Amino acid sequence: MKTVLITGCSSGFGLEIARHFLEQGWKVVATMRSPRSDLLPPSEHLRLLALDVSDAASIAAAVAQAGPIDALVNNAGIGMLYPLEATSMETVRSLFETNTLGTIALTQAVLPGMRSRGAGVIVNVTSTVTLAPLPLLSVYTASKAAVNAFTESLALELAPLGIRTRLVLPGRSPTTRFGENARPRMQGDTPAAYAPLMASVFGGVRGGGPVTHGQDVAQAVWRAVTDPASPMRIPAGADAEELAASLA
Repeated sequence: MKTVLITGCSSGFGLEIARHFLEQGWKVVATMRSPRSDLLPPSEHLRLLALDVSDAASIAAAVAQAGPIDALVNNAGIGMLYPLEATSMETVRSLFETNTLGTIALTQAVLPGMRSRGAGVIVNVTSTVTLAPLPLLSVYTASKAAVNAFTESLALELAPLGIRTRLVLPGRSPTTRFGENARPRMQGDTPAAYAPLMASVFGGVRGGGPVTHGQDVAQAVWRAVTDPASPMRIPAGADAEELAASLA
C-alpha cells in the first residue's frame, strides 16, 4: 500500500485530496498546522501530523514521523487580493515563505527517501492566475508562478532518478476559505484611486460562471500521482480547463 503526504488539509482542496486518496485505498498522512481529528473519517490508513511549512524544524519532524513517502502533494498556501502599493513587505515575505519556500523546503526534505527508493511523485498545487494574470493578485501570482518554474525545472533534474513532478492548476473556487484566510493580510492604507478597481474585482470574484470544486482538484492530483503519462500542467475545474483550452 502506497503512502501520500498532503499539506494544508484543514480545509478546501487539501481536505478533499486527503478524502479522495483514502477512498482509493492509499495510506494518507494529512498535515495541517493544528491537527483536527474530526475533519476526516476515522481510518487505520490515516495519520494526522502537525506541520508548518514555513518552519524547518516542523518540516523535519513531520517527514521523520511520516516514514517512507511515495507521493508528496504540496497544497498548503495562503492568499491575498490587494493592491501592491498597500501591501507591506512583511506580508509579501509571508506569502513567499509559505507558498514558495515552504513548497521547496518540503520537497527537499522528502527527496533523499525517494531517491534511495528510485521512485516518487511530487505534485505542486498552484493556480490558473499564473496562466492569465489578474489585478490585485500580483504578489500571490508571483509566489505561485515561482512554483511553476521550480517544478518544471526540477522535473528535468529528478527524471533520471525515477522521480516525477507535476503541477495542478485550480481555477476560482467558491468553496475554499481563500478570501476568509486572506482578509487579515488585506489591512493596508489603500489609496482611493484603487477603489473602483477593487470594487470591480471583488464583484467579479463573487460573480457567476464556471468554477473549481474541491473534487475537481482531488481528481487532478490523483491523475498526476497515478498516471505517468499525465501532462506536466493539469488544469483542475471547469473554469481552469476552459482557460487552458483557450490558451492552447
